[in-house]
Amino acid sequence: MMHTTTTMDSAVTAVDLVQSGLLELGDGCRIHPTAVFVPADMLGTLRPIVLGARVVLGAFTVVHGGTRVGDDTHIGHRAIVGEPEYGYAMRQVYQGAGDTTAIGSGVVVRAGAVVYAGARIGNDTTIGHNTLLRTNVTVGSGSQLAANLTAERGTRIGDGVRCSPGSHLTADTVIADRVFIGAGVRTVNDKQLIWRDPDQEQILDPPVFEYGCKIGSGAVLLAGVTVGVRALVGAGSVVTRDVPADAVVYGSPARQHGQVTR
Repeated sequence: MMHTTTTMDSAVTAVDLVQSGLLELGDGCRIHPTAVFVPADMLGTLRPIVLGARVVLGAFTVVHGGTRVGDDTHIGHRAIVGEPEYGYAMRQVYQGAGDTTAIGSGVVVRAGAVVYAGARIGNDTTIGHNTLLRTNVTVGSGSQLAANLTAERGTRIGDGVRCSPGSHLTADTVIADRVFIGAGVRTVNDKQLIWRDPDQEQILDPPVFEYGCKIGSGAVLLAGVTVGVRALVGAGSVVTRDVPADAVVYGSPARQHGQVTR
């Protein structure tokens, strides 16, 4: 029997939720008996959960209120979708409020992934094992985010993007369409290295990745830099300044050593 939690300490069946209008199941859904639905956020606000046709929920998946899933999407074992943000982060204390979490059609959310409330994932995108998408992250269509990747709050990822395993995208990072991010890439959005200082305003200035650029594995991109259209950043580079369109840069600090040949 599937169960869901409507408060922090009471459980009802999925049938009860369907009857109350808090759970909508499309034709052909396959839901593991251990899946959990949580329509109430930490403030007690109820939001319906909508699953399209032929959606698959694996063992021990947790789906929070406000989640809307398109047709033919597969959510793997122990994945969490629609998790409300709670506690201190980014100059703000979150109270556990839910939000609309939209997952498109044909999406694969692999085992162990966590998708926070307010995130949006486009059609035919894959989210890798144990990957974390924080509050209000958006991912376009046809993108592939590999395993153990973290996209912090407000990150915007375009269509047809490939992110390799183990990379970290700092809050509000912008990644345009067709960008390639190698494994273990690190991004920085704070020029002053200020964290939780009540006397100073933290100004965030994340990197920007323009259309079709490619970032080699192990590269580090500092706050405020822009990598231009189709530019190539070599593996292990430390990028401290803007990279022009079509430039090839590498080194620490990264310097230009040629042009991309189209």
